[in-house]
Amino acid sequence: MPIVKTKKAMEVLQSGEVLEVHLTDKGAIKDIPAWSQTGGHEVLKHTEEAGELKFWIKKA
Repeated sequence: MPIVKTKKAMEVLQSGEVLEVHLTDKGAIKDIPAWSQTGGHEVLKHTEEAGELKFWIKKA
């Protein structure tokens, strides 16, 4: 589900805008960067704190 929700959120952004995504699904560590690369987007930053993953993704 994280990929589906992230994709929908990205659809409303303009090119160059950044989406901040908060997740608890550990699979997202691999899934979000792979999905971003496939779509031409750029993961600017990734952090993990207290079981929460945060990604900042720049829309292509």
